Amino acid sequence: METVAATSLRAGTDVLFLMLGAVMVFAMHAGFAFLEVGTVRKKSQVNAFVKILTDWAVSTLVYFLIGFPIAYGISFFKPADQLVAADMGYELVHYFFLLCFAACIPAIISGGIAERAKFWPQVAAGAIFVGLTYPLFESFIWGQNASLLQGIFKSVGGAEFHDYAGSVVVHSIGGWLALPAILVLGPRMGRYVKQRSHPIPVSNIPFLALGSWILAIGWFGFNVMSAGHIDKISGLVAINSLLAMVGGVIAALIAGKNDPGFIHNGALAGLIAVCAGSDIMHPLAAFATGGIAAVIFVYGFHIEQEKLRIDDVLGVWPLHGVIGSWGGIAAGIFGQKWLGGVGGVSFVSQLCGSLLAIAVALGSGFLVYGLLHKTVGIRMEAEDEFNGPDLAIHHTGAYPEESVG
Repeated sequence: METVAATSLRAGTDVLFLMLGAVMVFAMHAGFAFLEVGTVRKKSQVNAFVKILTDWAVSTLVYFLIGFPIAYGISFFKPADQLVAADMGYELVHYFFLLCFAACIPAIISGGIAERAKFWPQVAAGAIFVGLTYPLFESFIWGQNASLLQGIFKSVGGAEFHDYAGSVVVHSIGGWLALPAILVLGPRMGRYVKQRSHPIPVSNIPFLALGSWILAIGWFGFNVMSAGHIDKISGLVAINSLLAMVGGVIAALIAGKNDPGFIHNGALAGLIAVCAGSDIMHPLAAFATGGIAAVIFVYGFHIEQEKLRIDDVLGVWPLHGVIGSWGGIAAGIFGQKWLGGVGGVSFVSQLCGSLLAIAVALGSGFLVYGLLHKTVGIRMEAEDEFNGPDLAIHHTGAYPEESVG
């Protein structure tokens, strides 16, 4: 029988383990910021930084008060001594860890709608998604209502829907929520003129690369610490994450013809795709999953921008939406024992879960952005867009000394 001291040590270790994971995933939001800052024009860099930080702050409050209780049925409206009495505050750091996942939703959307969206309507939209849309879906996959939906998946496909670290729950939802916002907003001024495409170059490749590196490093907290408890940690998750990232880099290097934007996003494509099945795939299957994801991004970005004429600034729909869906489906393929996986997954269940996420995200996205568009409006005035959101919204540029005479 475990002693009181041993129980306290185990609880304290779990708290520390999950807190370290939360800090690593929190750091990823700096990656989101630098990735966007490096991709947008100089007149939009301040706005990118402020959006990511503001969305984080609002998400923290909304998820604490509404989202986490919806997802897991746990409320923090009790005296502070009771919050730490049973488990040394494990549920508090559990909230912190999962908040970092939830806050990815507005961070993902931010990259797609950059340079022409109003500030406060997007903050409001992010709050709705983090407080309602995301935690409701989360509750049916990971949370308090999981037995209901997972029972349906099991009866239909023979196994529950498997999404270990959020290819679908986080990235697919975020990317497919972004698509309605991008479509309702329309393209940036000058992006498409008289049916001709006029690509807008990125402003800072070193910042873009820095954002990719920060995200990639933090991702090992995102995936590995999804175990939740120290005794459930898996080296397989770490190595699968590594090889999926490398597969994404190499595939993007080839398919993207040495383009630095594709290469650095290829690393992220691999990591997004492997989240769902990182605990059940063979490392070589993870490498293949990441490589396929990068190819999807390279060609998907071209189709989106040049064929469909969708001005998705960072390519968040193909990168997070489409590849997140691929990650959910890939878990149902490469998780099979005959392909070297652990087993216990169903291709049918993975496909159904991935399609359900798309439907939920598109429905919620068009509803929220449609209402905002019809009421307060979501696009900046033409003059403000021309001058750039840095000056129009924040009244300063990224390099203030340049404007001093």
